[in-house]
Amino acid sequence: LALNPWDVILCISGTIISCENAIVVVVIFYSPAFRAPTFLLIGSLATADLLAGLGLILHFAFVYFVPSEAVSLLTVGLLVASFSASVSGLLAITIDRYLSLYNALTYYSERTVTRTYIMLILTWGGSICSGLLPVMGWNCLQEPSACSVVKPLVKNHLIILSVSFFMVFAVMLQLYVQICKIICRHAHQIAVQRHFLAASHYVTTRKGIATLAVILGTFASCWLPFAVYCLLGDASSPVLYTYLTLLPATYNSMLNPVIYAFRNPEIQKVLWAACCGCFSSTLPFRSRSPSDV
Repeated sequence: LALNPWDVILCISGTIISCENAIVVVVIFYSPAFRAPTFLLIGSLATADLLAGLGLILHFAFVYFVPSEAVSLLTVGLLVASFSASVSGLLAITIDRYLSLYNALTYYSERTVTRTYIMLILTWGGSICSGLLPVMGWNCLQEPSACSVVKPLVKNHLIILSVSFFMVFAVMLQLYVQICKIICRHAHQIAVQRHFLAASHYVTTRKGIATLAVILGTFASCWLPFAVYCLLGDASSPVLYTYLTLLPATYNSMLNPVIYAFRNPEIQKVLWAACCGCFSSTLPFRSRSPSDV
């Protein structure tokens, strides 16, 4: 089988994704300090992206070194499950951020912990079921004409995944609009209390809106091209278009650790300590709300 340069690029992308998210997973699950609901959601997101990176690597290895239809279904199922969990994990983090601002007084309660575990169960339960569908028989190996732009997934399966993405994106957009309103209102109240309305209100509001714009803009720019192409393309569409839209989608898993983990001061402390050879789970820790993460 001739080596496809696009497959090599995807494999390299998967390697970078795996390394980045492995660091996040080790840091969060190693230190008892990171047991707050917010960090559990970030750890779940990093786990999903780590599996996605490993899926890209395994897919390349099995396609070129151990070609097998059964193995191909397993790797594709892993990719579907992990990317679905990644997108769902972003929605869960958005919901958590919104509730931390909307119900700030009651956020640090047992109810928040219970809600977090429910979101994790729903995220991984739905994603695993979606990933098992190709393995359980919903594939186009016996009927190539039913294939989608991502073989061996059938067209209807990919349409369901694409529609689900647009629903997730719509909910995230609405929640971030509400978060933006809350940030503006809080900044205005703080500025009024401290008697320097104009400058402080403007700077705080601009910083909050810019952060939200980066988060939502990154997610949309990475996944929208692939989601739209999945709806419009079919088995006869050029394979090049699949690679051109799928590659940016993988970049979302590459950027998630930077946006949701490496920017957090507590995680930065642990990483710096690890680099200095003094990794300790007893490092000073100050719990932060999701809006600070």
